[in-house]
Amino acid sequence: MPRLALPGGVSLHYEDEGTGLPLLCLPGLTRDSRDFDFVAPHLTGLRLIRPDYRGRGQSDRADWRTYTVAQEAADVLALMDHLRLPRAAILGTSRGGLIAMLLAATARDRLSGVALNDIGPEIGATGLDRIRDYIGRPSSLPDLDALAAALPGLSPGFANVPPDRWRAHADRIARATPTGLGLTYDPDLRRAVLEGGATPAPDLWPLFDALAGLPLALIRGANSDLLTAATAAEMARRRPDMILATVPDRAHVPWLDEPPALAALHHWLDLIR
Repeated sequence: MPRLALPGGVSLHYEDEGTGLPLLCLPGLTRDSRDFDFVAPHLTGLRLIRPDYRGRGQSDRADWRTYTVAQEAADVLALMDHLRLPRAAILGTSRGGLIAMLLAATARDRLSGVALNDIGPEIGATGLDRIRDYIGRPSSLPDLDALAAALPGLSPGFANVPPDRWRAHADRIARATPTGLGLTYDPDLRRAVLEGGATPAPDLWPLFDALAGLPLALIRGANSDLLTAATAAEMARRRPDMILATVPDRAHVPWLDEPPALAALHHWLDLIR
């Protein structure tokens, strides 16, 4: 099992499969490397590197004060150094996209391209409130089958999703325990998010603008409450060359194996290879 030992005694789990262009797949806030299980079979001819952030998945828990975009970006660079990767492309879902934008501003020479999955430099207030409401709180449902059955009603903005996909998704967002469902991440991540919300949100547009010159793609769920249509339009205005795909019947976040998402990703990868 590949691990990366970090200063302070924290060890990160990561997956490293395939050969070719290195593609770092950075998951969402509460997600882990399994976030990309659905799209991975479609990303052939690549070296897919999928880390679990500190406090998520199979990585060690750490001081909740280190659950920040800045620290997680530093951990990504440490992983690249560990793997002796001078450069890599990044596919960033939600939180992963914020990390990618920060790296563009602070370590641009290490990036060969960025694809953002339902994230931009402005975060919709409705989506942010939704995250603050659920983060760090285990589901009260008894098992994964019950969670899968409930997910359609708990996921506004998603439609035309077959039951087997909801069941597979449930496996990736919750953990079965003898006493019910548990979290797949450190519950203290809630403290980090709420603490961060106590300070004014920074202006992230300079981080987006730091992507200038890099092959860039944006995939947005048509019904997303985190990446609004207005923000996506402004991103496209600033980067007319940006590959933009809108995925119907999806909110935050698309699974990335939807046809519009795959078409955008393959186009983006063709620009990098």
